[in-house]
Amino acid sequence: MKYLKQYRIPFSGLAAGIHDFEFEIDDKFFDCFEHSLVKKGKLLAKVSLQKQETMLIVNFDISGKISLTCDVCLTEFDAPLHFTERVIVKFIDEEWTNDTEEVIVLNKADHELDIANLLYEYINVQVPYYAKCSEQGENISCDPEMLAKISGTVDTEEESITESEHIDPRWAALKNIKNN
Repeated sequence: MKYLKQYRIPFSGLAAGIHDFEFEIDDKFFDCFEHSLVKKGKLLAKVSLQKQETMLIVNFDISGKISLTCDVCLTEFDAPLHFTERVIVKFIDEEWTNDTEEVIVLNKADHELDIANLLYEYINVQVPYYAKCSEQGENISCDPEMLAKISGTVDTEEESITESEHIDPRWAALKNIKNN
């Protein structure tokens, strides 16, 4: 998890105002998360942090490509992504465990914000429920050979064998019962 240390923003030394950061997200990032829906990708996260006395407002602008597998033809393809997110970080004196989707609560003694899990969640939420290369990919359509195999229009050696050769002789007697 040492790789994820680069996704921490040390805000304690920053002056009040807006500060911009850029983070590259690649395959090594996704390897750090065992159950990630995304295994490969190349994205750039532009993070704008507005520091105020009692809170931080963090805006994310994430763009790039992730690798998906088409649910129809099983072809791996690159899907472009571009989205924005926002999170508010509030500071309090005592321990607090009730973070919400848009508000994160930190202790006033904390000095850095770890955004690795936020980036992971934001990217994985953008993965379509049903991935199809002709819909999410750029200038790509499903593999015609695979579509033909799925629809059963490809001639194979198996199809040239007649139906009677496929029937197990032990079941042949049952076929006669059906015909009577």
